[in-house]
Amino acid sequence: MRNDRSFVLLLLTALILTLCFALPSAFAETWYPENEWNFMDIAMDISGGIPEEATGQLAKIERTGVLRVAMGEDQPSETDMALARRIAEKMGVELKIINMDSTQILPSLSEDQSDLAISSISFTPARALSYTMSVAYFYPEEEKDIGILIPEGAEILSMADLEGKTIVAQSNSLQEAFAAKKISKYLEFRRVATARAVYETMEQKKADAGIVSIRTAEAWLRDNPGCGLRLAEGLAFSPEKQYLGYRVAAKKGETQLVAFVNGVIQGTAESGKTEK
Repeated sequence: MRNDRSFVLLLLTALILTLCFALPSAFAETWYPENEWNFMDIAMDISGGIPEEATGQLAKIERTGVLRVAMGEDQPSETDMALARRIAEKMGVELKIINMDSTQILPSLSEDQSDLAISSISFTPARALSYTMSVAYFYPEEEKDIGILIPEGAEILSMADLEGKTIVAQSNSLQEAFAAKKISKYLEFRRVATARAVYETMEQKKADAGIVSIRTAEAWLRDNPGCGLRLAEGLAFSPEKQYLGYRVAAKKGETQLVAFVNGVIQGTAESGKTEK
């Protein structure tokens, strides 16, 4: 009996010691919890660079001395490039830009092909569930950037006119989130992989209306005269406040890394370098 008691006591002691060492490590990953919108709004003090107690991807970046940033194959914006350089500079590591197809930018985080995605990425609930996202680092000048793409001869004067229509939007995009919330009476809601696929679906007359970014749709319409499509007049919308601005994304759970990014964004904004 005494031996049994001693064994149980020894087992409990071992368990307590294990928890004492394991819990700090576990909590290290959750120092900076996401808010109710599932994006990070807490910033780390980055004055000393990467902290000694860094864990996860942030510790790996310090160990390898390289920050891998995924961007689109098209010419990246100056703001995106400037932020990527600033983050690497504050980390004290080399910056490696990885250009890829827009559909692969976010998945590259989960597949450990990149550490951060900086490519004018908007916040959506679906993205925030799958990735850890930063605060906004840039706000486009035109806030009303959601519009309705329709055939030239169509009469769509209000959102109510979309009732009974087939609509299309890019999956996991700001436009999809807007459509899902604002349009309830439709015949079919088609979700496609890219913005280009939205335009192609409309050209092929497989949808009656496309929910699009006005900025990119205007550029596409200029490059494709005679496509038979136009933006519906008077139907321009602003995303809700939490959707505004472009954000940096990281693998889900990398809150420490994104808290560091927020520290850079906050410091850059305070110094006025964002405006420059």
